[in-house]
Amino acid sequence: MAKYLEFERPIIELKEKIEEIKSLNEGKGGGLEKEIKKLEKRLSVVREEILSRLTPWEKVELARHQDRPYTLNYVKYLFEDWKELHGDRNFADDPSIVCGLGKLEGVSFVVVGHEKGRRVKEKIKRNFGMPHPEGYRKALRVMKLGGKFGLPIITLIDTPGAYPGIGAEERGQAMAIAVNIKEMAVIPVPIIVIVTGEGGSGGALAIGIGDRVYMLKFAVYSVISPEGCASILWRDQKYKQEAAKALKLTALDLLKMNIIDGIISEPEGGAHTDHKVAARLLGEAIIKAHNELKDIPAPELIEKRIEKFGAMGILKES
Repeated sequence: MAKYLEFERPIIELKEKIEEIKSLNEGKGGGLEKEIKKLEKRLSVVREEILSRLTPWEKVELARHQDRPYTLNYVKYLFEDWKELHGDRNFADDPSIVCGLGKLEGVSFVVVGHEKGRRVKEKIKRNFGMPHPEGYRKALRVMKLGGKFGLPIITLIDTPGAYPGIGAEERGQAMAIAVNIKEMAVIPVPIIVIVTGEGGSGGALAIGIGDRVYMLKFAVYSVISPEGCASILWRDQKYKQEAAKALKLTALDLLKMNIIDGIISEPEGGAHTDHKVAARLLGEAIIKAHNELKDIPAPELIEKRIEKFGAMGILKES
């Protein structure tokens, strides 16, 4: 059975009970349909109650759920004629960032996104979704290709952060992130950014500059992880729940602060419960945003994008 989070236990227990009664019902040739419908209604109520009162830390846990869809899952359900592009033309190909071309509802897009991997072997290959500098340079190379040929860009963010290893630092990790931020600001095509899971620090921001920035309902986006914040402020990771609350990292928090432009709904129970429905909801948001942006002239698009990010972080004393 797939791993579940502690707050999901009542949901899982009800689902198991429903499956048990369904199996019994089939064996007896029917007669338990009324009981099944009653339990399914109860499941919907319990799920809604639990998810409506999640703490910031529990949302972090949900954003990191091992069954949550990653970039390649969304690609599978959304994009036709998918062609992945590899390498930064300088050092290597970084599998923790996936880049490619695909069609959504007949429109060709450049797609860039983090990929964490599922099983141990793939997680190691993908470096747990923590890119090296060559990953960011690959992403920028492909995004510039989109700019050159007039293809709108979609970026899907889901990373704990950029890889902090010695090799990554030696190859210019901070510079790679900084250059991406600078260059994305002036790419002359629509850029749609979506935080699908965990948006961690500069590792997320390096592909996070766009004309529309959205978050999935249970995604998180922050300058640092709750564990990292707790280690710095309290000198102890056990305060991670307090840190998660203080960081204001939920989609609702960031919408209130005008850091993001909107929140994308998830399937009942979270994106991990139904990848296909999660992809459909994501695709609808992408098409809506593209229709809003596609006719804006490039100079105006760039000007508004720079103004958008330049206005963030301005404080007023009351």
